[in-house]
Amino acid sequence: MPSALPHPSGSATAALEALFASRIVVLDGAMGSMIQTFGLTEADFRGTRFASHGHDLQGNNDLLCLTRPDVIEKIHADYFAAGADLVETNTFSSTRIAQADYRLESIVRDLNLAAVACARRAAVVAEAATPGRRCFVAGAVGPLNRTLSMSPDVNRPDFRAVTWDQVVEAYVEQIRALLESGIDALLIETIFDTLNAKAALFAAESVFEETGVRVPVMISVTITDASGRTLSGQTIGAFYHSIAHARPFSVGINCALGGAAMRPYVEELAGLASCYTSCYPNAGLPNAFGGYDETPADMARVLGEFAGQGWVNLVGGCCGSTPAHIAAIAAAVRKLPARRVPAADSAMRLSGLEALVVN
Repeated sequence: MPSALPHPSGSATAALEALFASRIVVLDGAMGSMIQTFGLTEADFRGTRFASHGHDLQGNNDLLCLTRPDVIEKIHADYFAAGADLVETNTFSSTRIAQADYRLESIVRDLNLAAVACARRAAVVAEAATPGRRCFVAGAVGPLNRTLSMSPDVNRPDFRAVTWDQVVEAYVEQIRALLESGIDALLIETIFDTLNAKAALFAAESVFEETGVRVPVMISVTITDASGRTLSGQTIGAFYHSIAHARPFSVGINCALGGAAMRPYVEELAGLASCYTSCYPNAGLPNAFGGYDETPADMARVLGEFAGQGWVNLVGGCCGSTPAHIAAIAAAVRKLPARRVPAADSAMRLSGLEALVVN
């Protein structure tokens, strides 16, 4: 499997930093719900390479980078055409822990290499269509389908389905392949368990030290409901304190809620974070049919308000969002200034389920 095309024009990190310093940056939208619009079958997911694989594969969206790369590349291309500056690779589940559900642990490296190649090809085409434009690729690292903080068995609260070392090893394998492929940034996203996220951050730092290559690390957490907490119980302030030691390039909120419901948490994070902030919500909550009802205008209005309040540096969409949503969001924030990153002070910041600041 060939590596992705390297960018021909110098340091992506410097270019990404310059872009964030100049204006609000636009991320892409949903991948999974866009894949559903293609009406793919089991045969599409299998292709020829996995035609005789002994497990159902439909629904393993990351596998399409190998078996239907044309679909994934088109989705990336459509988001770039809509105005996205940055797209995420189709690697949300490209770890051996997640791929074990399909008995495909052995192809993790191939999945990540192919995913970056799909995104990079779309970026190169988009740049060629608009000379002078720079399009970026973020390697997406998902939260896993196993959690370090909670037991899956209510009768055994001490039980864990996975260990710290297993989670770190899985993330190291994925991040090593993403970095080898030439990503511009790493996006650890849809975090519901802070301990999983800390394992991903530990893995990323390990790979950076091993390879001597470092890219910006972006972090995005999920507030699961109106309680204002992650699934593992932390407030947004406690979560930020838990990961601030990693000195992320950006930190933000995505998934689970529509933009309007994220408002207080985006505002709070904007006042806390001494790095760039991001917000890419769902297109509302799922309806009775599993669809999403917020229109492009709805999402653009909410994210435009966040931008107008000076709360965000990066905006985009998560589940249910489409290129039309991203185009509307891009238009809504185009003339608005990016959030100014506050200087960090020297207070001691601690976290459990709640945040504690000692000053």
